[in-house]
Amino acid sequence: MVTKTTAGHTRHRSALPPLTSGKPRPRRRPRACAQQRPPAGAADGPLAALAATAAAAEEEDEQPDGAGRARVGLCVLCGLPAAGKSTLARALRRRLPQRPGWACALLDYDELIPPETFGPPEPGAGPAEPSPLLPRWKRSRRELLQCLERFLRAVVTGSPLSAPATATQPAWERFLACCRGQGLLSSAESDAGAGRSWTHAATSRPLYLILDDNFYYQSMRYEVYQLARKYSLSFCQLFLECPLECCLQRNRLRSHPLPDQTICLMARRIEMPDLKKNVWEQNSLILKSSDCTSEDNEQIISLLAAALENPVKQNEENTEQKEADRAICAASTVHQADQTCRRIISQTMKDAKDKNVPSSEMKSLAEELNKLKAEFLEDLRQGNELKTQICIQNQHSDPATSVISSFQHEATNVVNKYILK
Repeated sequence: MVTKTTAGHTRHRSALPPLTSGKPRPRRRPRACAQQRPPAGAADGPLAALAATAAAAEEEDEQPDGAGRARVGLCVLCGLPAAGKSTLARALRRRLPQRPGWACALLDYDELIPPETFGPPEPGAGPAEPSPLLPRWKRSRRELLQCLERFLRAVVTGSPLSAPATATQPAWERFLACCRGQGLLSSAESDAGAGRSWTHAATSRPLYLILDDNFYYQSMRYEVYQLARKYSLSFCQLFLECPLECCLQRNRLRSHPLPDQTICLMARRIEMPDLKKNVWEQNSLILKSSDCTSEDNEQIISLLAAALENPVKQNEENTEQKEADRAICAASTVHQADQTCRRIISQTMKDAKDKNVPSSEMKSLAEELNKLKAEFLEDLRQGNELKTQICIQNQHSDPATSVISSFQHEATNVVNKYILK
């Protein structure tokens, strides 16, 4: 039977069982950011797509010496903590190898990034900080992305699997252990990760990697998309939309709950997929809940199949997309600069107090520094101080460093006027 969504997209229903088990759930209507329309006269949309995918996989398997290696897709799960992402991820992990016949592995960021990364550093623990502008949790995310890229390069090109030079050994070992646990690497793989010991599941059929994290900023998700574009992989997003109060209640029932204020702050900052603004977010689906009905299940499978059939092209660029890329990069840069400027102002005010600046002038000093920060950040947004395309071209550079040093210099000049009075 065919029904129409409120957005006017055609939706096909099938008898696919729900991803989750248990009592029947009341039907909800997920909102699709991108919906693939089947051609006229075609069989049920998702079933036809799955049939095409299976046929293509069989053709790849028949080629000798690993030619036409199995296709790889990256599926990003995003949403607030306790929205149900991990429940959906585990359901997909069980489901995809059964019905479509794809290999599926789950990369759970909560397991791959240790919880102590988000706390204050222990005195005297570990090597010196490589960059005071990059918190430990951001460095851990970057390391995980670098490990993932090494894995993708090896499985796509057939090159040996080796550790990235910039990632720590514990991060690489956690990633390898995850791959072994997901059945992608054999237990014979060396502890250093050199060489290659893929299992049959990793190379014989289409492989979907499910990335389970909050991914509340578009810039976080865009980093994964860039990997897909670099290696011509499939890319899609599943955004779980859940009321804040529901997430807070679920979180409080966990054995290690997050502070309520952390989830509330994330709820204010979270950026949903925006199809109209971001071409790269076309393959996205917004679900009202993680408790998927058969209807939701069909849409998810259809989205994954459509993305697998249409991998991201390396040179798929246009002027409009470049502008969107620059906007994402600029937003991330401005956020970093704003946080660092706040720390600089706080330290500057402390220095002024230590230098016995009168309390009657401390308010004026704070106002002048905040005004300077606002002007600085506005220049940064407008590109007066930074060419954002530099960030697009060199992902590993830190474009905020030079402009923050400029602010530091100006802030020092301002406080000196008060100290030297």
